[in-house]
Amino acid sequence: MSTISSLTLSGKLRRDAGVVGLLLASTTSIIGSGWLFGAYHAAKIAGPLSIGSWVLGAVIIMLIALCFAELAALFPRSGALVHMSHASHGEGLGRIWCWLLFLAYVPVPAVETEAIVTYANNYLPYFIRPGSEGLLTTTGFVACAALLGIMALLNLMVVRWLLNVNSTITWWKILVPVLTIIGLMMASTHWSVMSAAPDTYKLSGMFTALPAAGIVFSYLGFRTAIDLGGETANPHRNIPLAVIGAVLIAAAIYIMLQVAFIWALSPADLAHGWANLSFKGEMGPFAGLAASLGLGWMATLLYIDAYISPGGTGLMYVTGGSRILFAAGEMDAGPQWLIKLNRNKVPWLSVLVMWVVGAIFLLPFPAWQQMVNYITSITVLTYGLGPIALLVLRRNLPELKRPFRMTGASVIAPLAFICSNLVIYWTGLKTNSFLFSMVAIGFVLYAIYYHFVMRKPAAAFGWKNISWLLPWFGGIWLLSWLGGIGGGRGVIGFGWDILLVSIWSVIVMALAMRCALGANETSAMMERMDRTS
Repeated sequence: MSTISSLTLSGKLRRDAGVVGLLLASTTSIIGSGWLFGAYHAAKIAGPLSIGSWVLGAVIIMLIALCFAELAALFPRSGALVHMSHASHGEGLGRIWCWLLFLAYVPVPAVETEAIVTYANNYLPYFIRPGSEGLLTTTGFVACAALLGIMALLNLMVVRWLLNVNSTITWWKILVPVLTIIGLMMASTHWSVMSAAPDTYKLSGMFTALPAAGIVFSYLGFRTAIDLGGETANPHRNIPLAVIGAVLIAAAIYIMLQVAFIWALSPADLAHGWANLSFKGEMGPFAGLAASLGLGWMATLLYIDAYISPGGTGLMYVTGGSRILFAAGEMDAGPQWLIKLNRNKVPWLSVLVMWVVGAIFLLPFPAWQQMVNYITSITVLTYGLGPIALLVLRRNLPELKRPFRMTGASVIAPLAFICSNLVIYWTGLKTNSFLFSMVAIGFVLYAIYYHFVMRKPAAAFGWKNISWLLPWFGGIWLLSWLGGIGGGRGVIGFGWDILLVSIWSVIVMALAMRCALGANETSAMMERMDRTS
């Protein structure tokens, strides 16, 4: 018996998560720091068009979520996103995708702790450097690292207990935004600001706000139900319901929060235009507005929620990220100790890695909005594989029983892939240059380790199956360089850039389908994964 099999069989993950637990796990992962800051940053970028940004963000994420809802029902195991890549393009892509997923998960708890200390800095001014747009002090860094440690400790509980704690947190996280919407809309007397300062924002801002204001970031948590797929007794029904339901709940809340935020502004707040939107308490935007409207009770409630909402999201991302690491060990894409379980059947060493590396991520991105851009870009990059994997499995295994079958996959999957690439493009050249540089460095180091340290044959690396990644990543970076967002050259104007990214996405998708595994190889990989479930 192999090391993988013996370790896996020695202790299975507990299947304690029900449909409500999964729904609330995804919902609490979505409703985190994004609702506390997203409306403010979106309004600065897109003015009243920011309402459209949240609607567009919901549509984009729903397209992606529908693809993953079908896939997740086919891979009812923890860390399912890792297994999907193995089934579509083999072990080479699976290993690469595994670590890209880890890099997408690990900074999220860190950014949630930054949101907590940013709000706390309004009354304990020790965490943020004055006049630095949110950069952490040394005290702020230590506080964030400690909060990450608490999230890690809570993740060592039995998953049923963890989800019970999360369910309680989630009801609070839904109630407070709803009360905020009602309170601000009832107290506001400045609804005319919807048409204020029309020359200080552009239509293009509605699109660039998607990554820059944290809108897409705010919706990304739907995948938590997928990550816990191996810990629910009825994954085929529970996962699709949880994924789709969480996106719908969050979309309704986020859109109305943006409406309420804009209505609560006064003309004086916009004296210098939307881009220079400023008011007392803007480091805690909703609490600041509530205080200015005389809603002291709401301001207090929001400061309390500034601990609970980001904390709950960070907690669930530590859970999801540790399951990605668990799957990495399970599929031999990472060290075998990653699948070592504690007495509660929790991969405790994977949880420890999430804590340590998460703290390190506080260093290169010591401000909420800076880290959000990176997280949005790399996470949507990892989501881009979902629509491709869906079409590969539809082609290779047409007779496979699908507990949830998405209607119109031939249209929805390409649209989801195009939208993923557009969001990456809209993050701008600066963020994408960092992202693709990090991916390139990591890939080169892994290739060297694989060929020269492990001395494995080139044929086993899967070069043929991953060759489409270079034109994908390289093409998006080139379009970012030619575009006018985040330091681009400005050669491509607004509208044309959307067209070119869409065309390139279709070309890349065709390449990806040509490089995918054949039907027999996909069947063999699915059988291998069944043996580890």
